[in-house]
Amino acid sequence: MHSGTATSVPTTSSGSSTTATSTSTGATPTGSQIRSDQDPTFHFYLQNSDGSAVLGSETSSGYFTIGSTITLPGDNSTTLYLNVDTSDTTVSYQALTFGSTATTTDWGLEGDTIIETDPRQLNFLTCATSDPSVYSLYLQTGNDSPAGQTCSLTSLHLDCLC
Repeated sequence: MHSGTATSVPTTSSGSSTTATSTSTGATPTGSQIRSDQDPTFHFYLQNSDGSAVLGSETSSGYFTIGSTITLPGDNSTTLYLNVDTSDTTVSYQALTFGSTATTTDWGLEGDTIIETDPRQLNFLTCATSDPSVYSLYLQTGNDSPAGQTCSLTSLHLDCLC
């Protein structure tokens, strides 16, 4: 059991390695963890890494509130929103980012599966980084993947409620 409120803090960098980090303080976190369910990111968890959505370890996972927006509560009553970066229309993979404003307001759930509802999308792309415990995360709307990166399709789910 995790104690405290999961809050996102800046990542630490060492050479070419980037690690997402979080801290826990205060009361028990509210919300749900979000995880991948396919290899190579089976049970890797959604978290913020300097404004980018990544998959990493359960211990540094955020606890999210899910509705038409996906929010990550932070320290000092701040909230970050999970957004799809649609600025590059030439590729089918779209970066997922965290920001102080909700620009993506069509998230939803099908059972325990995270989807974008308009248009309906439930495929995500995970790409290896220089740190084997952290993967970049994209919404996948077609078949493209970032050049020179090792990537896999996955879906995102609420953590096991069992």
